[in-house]
Amino acid sequence: MNLLAFNNLPKESAKKELFACCGSEKWASAMMKHFPFVSEKQLVDLSSKIWYDECGEADWRESFTHHPKIGDVKSLTEKFAGKEQAGVAVATSETIEALAKANTDYENKNGFIFIVCATGKSADEMLALLNDRLQNTAEEELHIAMGEQQKISIIRFKKMLPDGDFSFLKVSQITTHVLDTSTGIPGKDISIRLQAFRNGSWQTITQGITNSDGRIPDLLAPDKNLKPDTYKMVFDTESYYSKSKTKTFYPKVEIIFSTFDETHYHVPLLINPFGYSTYRGS
Repeated sequence: MNLLAFNNLPKESAKKELFACCGSEKWASAMMKHFPFVSEKQLVDLSSKIWYDECGEADWRESFTHHPKIGDVKSLTEKFAGKEQAGVAVATSETIEALAKANTDYENKNGFIFIVCATGKSADEMLALLNDRLQNTAEEELHIAMGEQQKISIIRFKKMLPDGDFSFLKVSQITTHVLDTSTGIPGKDISIRLQAFRNGSWQTITQGITNSDGRIPDLLAPDKNLKPDTYKMVFDTESYYSKSKTKTFYPKVEIIFSTFDETHYHVPLLINPFGYSTYRGS
């Protein structure tokens, strides 16, 4: 289906398709006020504006309830052996069991299931990210999960309109790349938090785990632009080096940087056990 075919759907059917992308009644109803859509870009731009600026906690939590609960051993085994995770390393039974427990702990702590854009992530990456996010406050997690929902909505737009033109979508406005200069290889599986200074303290607004290239390509949703401000990126270098039983002088690296506009900002890190450097990349 392309956008023209979608625009020709009865309104009830079109709203149902949108609700399947993001299960918030307020969001779907607000989107339908602009139906039919002029372009795929308008569809995405409106979804972002409504989600971030017009919806609130109740709407975000409602959308979380429409995600399938994947937290038991059986469903996790099926998920990481299925098509969605094709090409990703098969998870061990120990990892699956640890994931099931962490999912339960997360829901008990925050009152909603773990929401993450899981496309391309292995079970080990999911477990590392889940354990890291368990350290966050409930308020931080609400806003992180809300951002993950927007990433998921965009992926679902693409699936809803497989013949649509989404070439306008950019990479995350904030990106990073970690290179371990002591080995000359990318820093894989490093937990990174992006934080903003809010209500008198630094609060995590999104986080991720570096891939085999030492990168996190989707730290922010592709349509999300942060307002010009000062932000902090926190790299968990202690956990990274502990895997190779290497002592490091810097258990965490915190890089505070300022954005001036809505252009792309690349914040790379060159790290070794006893030093690091950074710069604004491209």
